[in-house]
Amino acid sequence: MQTQAHPLTKVISFKGIQVTGVTSSEQGRLFANFPRWHGNLPFSVVEVLRDGTYQPYPTKEWNTWSGQPQENTFTCVQSVVAHGNSLFVLDPASPMMKGVQGNAALYEFDLSTNQLKQKWTFDKSIAPEKSYLNDLRIDAEAGKIYMTESGLGAIIVLDVHTGQARRLLADHPSTKSEDVWLTVEGERWVKEGEKPQMHADGIALSHDKQYLYYHALTGYTLYRIATAALNDSAIDEATLASKVEDMGQTPAPDGMIFDQQGNLYMGNLEGNAVMYRTDDGVIHMLAQHEELKWPDTFTLDNQGNLYVTTSRIHEMEGDISDLEFAIFKMKTV
Repeated sequence: MQTQAHPLTKVISFKGIQVTGVTSSEQGRLFANFPRWHGNLPFSVVEVLRDGTYQPYPTKEWNTWSGQPQENTFTCVQSVVAHGNSLFVLDPASPMMKGVQGNAALYEFDLSTNQLKQKWTFDKSIAPEKSYLNDLRIDAEAGKIYMTESGLGAIIVLDVHTGQARRLLADHPSTKSEDVWLTVEGERWVKEGEKPQMHADGIALSHDKQYLYYHALTGYTLYRIATAALNDSAIDEATLASKVEDMGQTPAPDGMIFDQQGNLYMGNLEGNAVMYRTDDGVIHMLAQHEELKWPDTFTLDNQGNLYVTTSRIHEMEGDISDLEFAIFKMKTV
């Protein structure tokens, strides 16, 4: 396969270190994260510097793992999102995806000082032992943070002012894996001999903040729900479920993100491609290339560039020390 429409630029790569998340701050700082899915992980979060090097963020100590959860130490970071002058770091606290150790947490760092500004912990009623908090979107004006939970399937809504979180749509089909096999790079994706079941994963907040879009990783259906419904604690689960909208079929994606024009970018895991869905529901190809091995998480910078990680999740069984995991950038439409 060759690049179509938009050429790729490799920003940085990590040999034998699996990257999942990437985010660009308003000031142009670039951050990436690495989940603890393998032994000997050297760091969980880094800042990628302009000279092509990188350094642990916020400090080496935060990235030093002793084998068990500790205060001011990352356990298993799945996502990083820069918003305003903050970096949010989502830690599902499930090394090797074998179960939550301690409690899952969300950290907020001040990008001016690189100091911890806020920490929210989630007890087992919000993030049960078999949960896996996956990705997040922030509505600062409403004081809400929305998260997907892909281990069991749910949407988590955090009120940043009260610190209270709610676990929603945990019994609704929209947050669950579909009964499908994914074929990635010509081979059926099998995990530990089983059919992978990855639930609510990709998440995107519409530019007007009126709708939250989400998608199971192993599935082809895009859903959305009005944020007003999610944020109304007086609505019961049955009423909330009735507010979920089926937005139609898409390729199987991992992460998702909206641009300011209302285009929804997502990966096509089975096609080594990045797609975008226009506001009228039509899906287009942005880029396709053999190096887009499991396009995972997206971020946008202030120059009109779209960044994506290649996490190669379909190649994770066995030794990964010789595999290259990259961050690419390309122009948006």
